[in-house]
Amino acid sequence: MRGVCKKGPHAVGPVAAGAAVSLSAAERTRYQRHLSLAEIGPAGQEKLKAARVLVVGAGGLGSPAALYLAAAGCGTLGLLDCDEVELSNLQRQILFDTSAVGLPKAVAGAARLAALNPDIRVIAHPLELTATNAAALVAQYDLVLDGSDRLATRYLVNDACVLGHRALVSAAIHRFEGQLLTYIPGAGPCYRCAFPHGQGAIVANCATAGVLGVLPGVLGTLQATEALKLITGTGVPLTGRLLTYDALEMRFAEFRVARRSDCTVCGNSPSITELKDEPPMSDPVSAAVRHLSPTELAEMLQGGASPPLLVDVREDYEFEAGHLKDAVHVPLGRLPAYLGTLAPDSAPVFICRGGMRSMSACALALRAGVHSPANLDGGMLRWAAEVDPGIEVA
Repeated sequence: MRGVCKKGPHAVGPVAAGAAVSLSAAERTRYQRHLSLAEIGPAGQEKLKAARVLVVGAGGLGSPAALYLAAAGCGTLGLLDCDEVELSNLQRQILFDTSAVGLPKAVAGAARLAALNPDIRVIAHPLELTATNAAALVAQYDLVLDGSDRLATRYLVNDACVLGHRALVSAAIHRFEGQLLTYIPGAGPCYRCAFPHGQGAIVANCATAGVLGVLPGVLGTLQATEALKLITGTGVPLTGRLLTYDALEMRFAEFRVARRSDCTVCGNSPSITELKDEPPMSDPVSAAVRHLSPTELAEMLQGGASPPLLVDVREDYEFEAGHLKDAVHVPLGRLPAYLGTLAPDSAPVFICRGGMRSMSACALALRAGVHSPANLDGGMLRWAAEVDPGIEVA
């Protein structure tokens, strides 16, 4: 979230202070399809009415998530963003229309949500989330959805939720791929467990990396789904599992993530006991990860020096369709065991289809003590576009 930030929350819609949770006749009509579900019913809908959810980032992810939560009857919905609506946002940020260009996202978005469902309370927070205000903001809500596009904000939201004992549904998007993870206090790993080292490419800015317009709609809707499940106590939450989505392949994958006993915020002896802003140098790209363009990697492979270790983390069918010469094939799910065989100074270059799974591989490598891993930014898709148009990418 960038841009001009304005101070102070704005309440939009009715504020039910101390009112008993019950459904009016109009609400029963509005939520009839929920009431017909045995897994939700009146009791679940009343839980939704009593719920307080904060959406961090009113952009591509926050737009569909907030719209569906408002439509579902989430009683108190907070919308936090310090940006103003730009014309280029409208390709994917469906919370806004052309008339909103130039307005604060949090204020314009809150008005849209209140118009969608006047029975809920919507609070706009047109401000930048910082270590100074994060704890107090998170404390006002039961559940947090993070759709921010800055790495520092992503870690700050995670830490605020861990220290404040709040559940968190975190999503990220990159070009044609996305990922989703749910944290429940005491019940599974947090975001730092999954990504202990900063990796800016995973949450690369849409302005520089580009993004398929419908992609955040998929991930934002999944965030709202997780929120509804957590609030109503329905289904199995996405704890201890990292869900990834490849829009070009229309394929979902799931990877197990364990809580780290040495996690700096939720581990057994955490070093993070109070909120601090990340130093600027860690956002958006960590110095621990090298980022290679296809051209840079091609030059390395053609040079006279020893070629780098190439590790392709795609699935079998993807690797068989086409891969770089001498690349070692280790699907991401089997990578942890392989990393144990590498020397700390092996400096592998990780490769996947679009550059996102390979960033996860870099995180695993750093966790395993492998120094200076590299990511082929844009993956095989960008390699085919810039270096070798003849290679097949499945």
